[in-house]
Amino acid sequence: MNNREKDKYLILSATFGEGHKQVANAISEAVNDMVADAEPITMDIMEWIHPNLYPISHYIYKKSIKKFPQVYSFLYKKTRVKNSFSIKLNSIFLSGMQTVLKIIQEIKPKVVVSTYPFAAGIISKLKEQGLIDIPAVTIITDYTDQYVVGSAQLRDQLIALGVEADKIKNTGIPVRKRFMDVLPKDLLLDKYMINPNMFTLLIMGGGDGFFGKGISTFKALESISTPIQLFIVCGKNKKLKTQLEWELKDSKHEVRILGYCEKVEELMAISDLMISKPGGVTTSEATAMDLPILIYHSLPGQEEDNADYLCRSGFALSAESEKELIAQVENLVCDSAPLKWMKQRMRKSQTKTSSIDALHVIVGAARSGPLRNVTSSKTIQKQKEIEVSI
Repeated sequence: MNNREKDKYLILSATFGEGHKQVANAISEAVNDMVADAEPITMDIMEWIHPNLYPISHYIYKKSIKKFPQVYSFLYKKTRVKNSFSIKLNSIFLSGMQTVLKIIQEIKPKVVVSTYPFAAGIISKLKEQGLIDIPAVTIITDYTDQYVVGSAQLRDQLIALGVEADKIKNTGIPVRKRFMDVLPKDLLLDKYMINPNMFTLLIMGGGDGFFGKGISTFKALESISTPIQLFIVCGKNKKLKTQLEWELKDSKHEVRILGYCEKVEELMAISDLMISKPGGVTTSEATAMDLPILIYHSLPGQEEDNADYLCRSGFALSAESEKELIAQVENLVCDSAPLKWMKQRMRKSQTKTSSIDALHVIVGAARSGPLRNVTSSKTIQKQKEIEVSI
């Protein structure tokens, strides 16, 4: 009987944006399912290295993107290039290097996977200073042995910055296994008591339930002339859920208002269209489910970049105002041809196996042993100017 201790795969993430955590969960799940001799260990790096700062910074982050998006946009853009502000901010977060080094020394992982930019930055510095020589995989960015990227466009950008092509793998953003193993649609239609002859619209506001202008946006849906089936996922925003239950109780549409939903893949499978902010993970899950996307209320910064990519790829349409949003839905309810075209585009770039493909990169890095001096300092700085939202 083999009693050898399992190899540790350390996955560093953070809850600043639900997507970083979801990608970490997807990787952890894939390791558990497919690598018999490995044990995934997932850690919220911000909570560990800044336990006192974490609750305050997390609160400010959520409030800023909701109440002051232009301030968030300004700060985001300031951190994309090297300047006095980004240097100061990096120094605050990199102050946790010793804590991370201690964690690595205690766990002794075979590979470190970062799904959060500051985690990647700390691992980058530890490797650069010769304090660790453990293989590192970043989803995505910084001083690393392997890059897992979500699009061919980003792969080309990294190559243009001098990163060796064989160190970059375009797997798509990892999504959880459940998006590969969804029940047949006819069974789900029965489960959710869906009328297959009615248009079904899914509205996602992210894990924190931010969406458009709030209640007024949902009330505007009443102007859609044809009754539709409507799922609204409010996430952790209990206040929004309560308000919508009251405001939409007399809606002409078949409305179902949900809180945090663990079976979102089933809702995607039975929907004709999803309205959402362009978060990287939610839209990657929709793409895996061949679900066309209508983008509304992108946050300034990385979500604007995501929206541009999704629309150019033919996976999504966008609306800049409530009036345009309602007009787009109205048109798609009456004419499904654009939805069929978007579904075809999604099938051609299928991402259902993205977590498995990413896992192959991680396992390969873990089994290759220590790697050093994989990129130059000049390239590292240029890479910091690219950020892809998860």
